[in-house]
Amino acid sequence: MAELGEASRRFLKALAGETRQQLMLQFAGGGELTVGQAAERAGIAHSTASEQLALLREGGLLTSRRDGKTVYYRADGTGIAQALTELQTHLLTCCPPTTTPPTP
Repeated sequence: MAELGEASRRFLKALAGETRQQLMLQFAGGGELTVGQAAERAGIAHSTASEQLALLREGGLLTSRRDGKTVYYRADGTGIAQALTELQTHLLTCCPPTTTPPTP
């Protein structure tokens, strides 16, 4: 059986937290946000947002850039697409779709 790659494992781990899921919603539409903006929109502390955004970046869901002391984040469409492709391939290999319902 094929193993799930490290990038996909980090991707799934990043999405496992409810706070991180809420933060990801802030990036719908391709916008760029600072840590402070993301924290304010999600209603969480700046330090919590910073930690959670870093985990999302490590999971391949966000990219970041620094301008002086300010860090800007945006969704990483390429990273997300790559992780989803790997996950789909893995799921189709381990759990192929069936045309008949399972027997109880």
